[in-house]
Amino acid sequence: MESAPEQPVNRMKVLVAEDNPVFQSMLRALLTKWGYNVVAARDGLAAWRILEPDTAPRLAILDWMMPGMDGVELCRRVRAAGREPYIYILLLTARTESEDLVQGMEAGADDYLTKPFNAHELRVRLRAGRRILDLQEELVAAREALRDQATHDGLTGLLNRNAILDTMRTEMTRAARERRPVALLMVDLDRFKLVNDSHGHAAGDAVLRETARRMKSSFRPYDSIGRYGGEEFLIVLPGCDAPAAQAQAERFREALACEPIPIGGQSIRVTCSIGVSGSTGLSISNGDTLVNDADLALYQAKDHGRNQVALASACDTGVLAGVG
Repeated sequence: MESAPEQPVNRMKVLVAEDNPVFQSMLRALLTKWGYNVVAARDGLAAWRILEPDTAPRLAILDWMMPGMDGVELCRRVRAAGREPYIYILLLTARTESEDLVQGMEAGADDYLTKPFNAHELRVRLRAGRRILDLQEELVAAREALRDQATHDGLTGLLNRNAILDTMRTEMTRAARERRPVALLMVDLDRFKLVNDSHGHAAGDAVLRETARRMKSSFRPYDSIGRYGGEEFLIVLPGCDAPAAQAQAERFREALACEPIPIGGQSIRVTCSIGVSGSTGLSISNGDTLVNDADLALYQAKDHGRNQVALASACDTGVLAGVG
């Protein structure tokens, strides 16, 4: 009794590149019965156009001999592109000489099948290809998870100290090249130790997470936010001069202070002090200078009563923005 058709998750797309209409029709019928979504090409150039985009099928069945571009050259192009996700390539060939098969595998084919082929063998080889693709997806996911752990703070989900400093240096380099301004905000939660002492460290963690959430919603999508250390945060604002950064900092300060944070059945009012530094794009400071300037401005805001925004260029004269 014939087995039921396979139903791969989401009907996996498979490219069939075959110039022989009889073979192509047969392959389309088999693959459709097995639950695949077939994308067909009659020559190598058409197949390459299908495989170029990021949305290309993950499985490809390529005939060796095709007009425009043969299957071996197509394998070489796909592998030379080096894109992810990986494309598993099954090469169809009437050639049986070992040197020919070696040539096909060296070009980048993952497997081959000689014509005329057995339908059951094709089905089994496609299953093996799908298992390899599944394993590759798991490896990519694990790699991305490790990368995320290496660059993000585990508590808040923001960039960690090293990552935000790397981002700042990248933006500084871009600002120097494009002669555009860039600004930094150094944000520190006021009297955060009292939160931990009065409500416990779990409450302190909740405050940090909520602060991070409000930061993400308060700033532009292309601004970069990182946990600089403890209850201190560094925000990089590309294309933003110091006065504009000061206005953005003031909006966030108000957003944090105006709405208490609910913790364990009670509400905690949290405020912050912010130091602002920036370059005009005409004379680009280095990153260390901007960080130091923002840090000094932050201390000025703290010294003048907290819950304030201080602009680095105004620190010498004591001119501050915000609520005293």
